[in-house]
Amino acid sequence: MDRLTEMEAFAKVVDSGGFTDAAKKMGLSKSAISKHVSALEARLGARLLNRTTRRVSPTEIGLAYYDKAKRVLVDAIEADAMVSSMQTAPRGSIRLAVSPDFGGNHLSTALGSFLGKYPEVSVDMVLSNRNLDPIADGYDLVIRVGQQQDSSIMAKKLASTKMKILGSPAYFEEHGIPKRIDDLNHHKLLHYSNQPSGSVWRLQSPTGEQRAVRASGNLTANDGHSLLLASEAGLGIAFLPCFLYHKMLKRGGLISVLDDLPEQSQDIYAMYPHGQYTQPKLRAFLDFLAEHFKSRGMEQW
Repeated sequence: MDRLTEMEAFAKVVDSGGFTDAAKKMGLSKSAISKHVSALEARLGARLLNRTTRRVSPTEIGLAYYDKAKRVLVDAIEADAMVSSMQTAPRGSIRLAVSPDFGGNHLSTALGSFLGKYPEVSVDMVLSNRNLDPIADGYDLVIRVGQQQDSSIMAKKLASTKMKILGSPAYFEEHGIPKRIDDLNHHKLLHYSNQPSGSVWRLQSPTGEQRAVRASGNLTANDGHSLLLASEAGLGIAFLPCFLYHKMLKRGGLISVLDDLPEQSQDIYAMYPHGQYTQPKLRAFLDFLAEHFKSRGMEQW
């Protein structure tokens, strides 16, 4: 006999206080319920129910088994529901938080394709430079650039973005071009004010050594686009991701330096609470973003 059916029959008998009502709830005959419970007791080698002509009640062992069996049955129901939900069409609202740098410049352009593909899904996108927590701040999804250290939140890597050290032609004409990492100590370095590492650039030397360079410029900002414009205006050197600099680099507004260093990159992550990935709307969105970024490669992000 099926083990889950035996457990369900036993649990229904305990819940109902007898075989007759349990049989009605399961849509089986009273004798079938009795056979399931007897088979369960035989398999376990223990009496689970006290049976009298007036009532049925669990034994001490039966009561302990009942508690465990109910958990197993609930898990089985939830597992079935999960599979069912994963096969339904995505629908509903996604509350999303992302930095203005990435969301405004690039993510918003991808949303049109996604929403066209899934017309029953809507996206509420909030642009914020705060280090938001999807659980505490009530978001279905938070997209961040950089290393993620919170193990209590699920993270899916969407893409990687190249980092380059950049400045304007006018700045380098006035201050000279740095040829090695140590030369950066004599330049104005622009910096993100909300970086976990503080006012420090972490670079890898040609020998593979990890170097920390303190940003000693007189401008910090919590917005990468502001640092990009400041660098173009000649206020200093910036260390920026490709999704910010690639257009300006192509048109000559900025020049990259120290290009002999190993390729520097940062990962782009989608952060979401445990269990959320089973939602069709969120799973469809994450899979779409991963494929969208993959098809364009690091050069665009």
